[in-house]
Amino acid sequence: MDLNLHGKSVIITAASKGLGKAVALEFVKNGAHVLMSSRDEEALKKAKAEIIEQTGKDSIEYIVCDMKKSDQIKRMVQKAVTLYGTVDVLINNAGGPPAGMFEDLTDDDWYHAFELNLLSFVRTIREVLPFMKRQQSGRIVNLSSSSIKESIDQLLLSNTMRPGVLGLTKSLSQEFGPYQILINTVGPGTIMTDRIKELNEINAKSRGVSVEQVIQEKESLIPFNRFGQPDEFAKAVVFLASGANTYITGQALIVDGGMVKAL
Repeated sequence: MDLNLHGKSVIITAASKGLGKAVALEFVKNGAHVLMSSRDEEALKKAKAEIIEQTGKDSIEYIVCDMKKSDQIKRMVQKAVTLYGTVDVLINNAGGPPAGMFEDLTDDDWYHAFELNLLSFVRTIREVLPFMKRQQSGRIVNLSSSSIKESIDQLLLSNTMRPGVLGLTKSLSQEFGPYQILINTVGPGTIMTDRIKELNEINAKSRGVSVEQVIQEKESLIPFNRFGQPDEFAKAVVFLASGANTYITGQALIVDGGMVKAL
């Protein structure tokens, strides 16, 4: 299948590692020009070098961007336009908020989660929309969590903010559909990243059990009996963001090996 991504301009936020990096790699493999961002310049340098080594293509650049700062988001989008002439695809991504129970969370925790996991998506979409509207074409994929379908224990902040991303996706798909801008949300289930490793360690410590036991218990809940890999998640994201997707918009896709039981 031709994904029609050759030469397309793609922005991917929080892309120096984990799922964001896996998505960046998949776009470069398919001929896109990618601008990735994160707050960690050294991690970005390393990710860029690794992607170039793995693909043999140098169509990837980076910019340091704190997604809680609107001026840095503006600068990121402008760099993509300077490099590639426009923005064809936006992949919104951000690190997950910390785990915690309701009585443990402060106002600062709530504000941080709102800024990082919802408002940053709003701000970035606002910046790319003029280019997509002008060219009557665009793809936006908001990376979220399986908590948009089923709440996750000890992740109250995620359970609250992530469904907001889904509401944003559905609303904007209606508003900007006439401009041929397709907007979807993709939520990972248990995909083996540093974030999942961190959550497994927190879970194990709180229960007084081994990390290996936590992993075995979680794998038993997945019909595939294993965690997903970042490249499996990335392929789904890249398809929705590609020219091969011409009619799917406003949807929520969970990439979880069948783990979530909610309809």
